[in-house]
Amino acid sequence: MGQWRNGNGTLTVGDREGGPGLEIPLRIAASYRARSKGLLGQDGIDGALMITPCGSVHTFGMRFTIDVAYLDRKFNVVAVHTMKPGRLGMVRLRSRHVLESAAGTMEKWGLRPGVQLQIDQAE
Repeated sequence: MGQWRNGNGTLTVGDREGGPGLEIPLRIAASYRARSKGLLGQDGIDGALMITPCGSVHTFGMRFTIDVAYLDRKFNVVAVHTMKPGRLGMVRLRSRHVLESAAGTMEKWGLRPGVQLQIDQAE
């Protein structure tokens, strides 16, 4: 998908033993305003937030610890990190999108470097 817009969608993590992949509710932040706000001012998140385009994030002003996954343009996971509030993430030159979720959830979902994701935006 070439043109992203703010809204909702579905994040699908691989297929599990030949079955359908794990589907996770997704919010998409594509405008400057939505990307700047991200998860600031929230106490948690159900599912994940995709910030696009994005190569780096920070957690200044965050109220909770988050997991961050950096994705390349084909939605391959480049890196996954847990960030406490008040931190500045490294710039990932290959990253085109960033996923954010509550701490510990990405490990449960099986997100690690090299995993291929599918992202579908709701119409």
